[in-house]
Amino acid sequence: MEKRTINPWQWQEARNYVQAIEVKNVESTLYVSGQTAIDADGVSSKEDMRSQIFEALENLEKVIHEADYKCKDIVRLNIYTTSSQDLFNNFDVFQNWVIKNDIKQTSTVLEVQVLFETLKVEFEATLAK
Repeated sequence: MEKRTINPWQWQEARNYVQAIEVKNVESTLYVSGQTAIDADGVSSKEDMRSQIFEALENLEKVIHEADYKCKDIVRLNIYTTSSQDLFNNFDVFQNWVIKNDIKQTSTVLEVQVLFETLKVEFEATLAK
């Protein structure tokens, strides 16, 4: 597989994403449903945004590894949140996770009115290898 990053500017690097990714000669693609802070028994978290970000990213990693992919294979990662302000106040959790996993992804953040039950954040990913 060949991956080419397209970044006409430099400012997005401080925000840990890229403007576009071209992927050629892909062996396989994985589309991951939105992952949230739901435990193994299907119970939605009632914790704060920071805790939910940690748990949702752990769940995302679990699905990715179960599918025999690596987090660095992420090419698109959309974030849905019930509060952009709370998300960005805790964005270091996400940014540290991106850096740790050597991810260069396109990304969109969308504030939504509500997520399932008590959930505050959801991560939807596309991976290619």
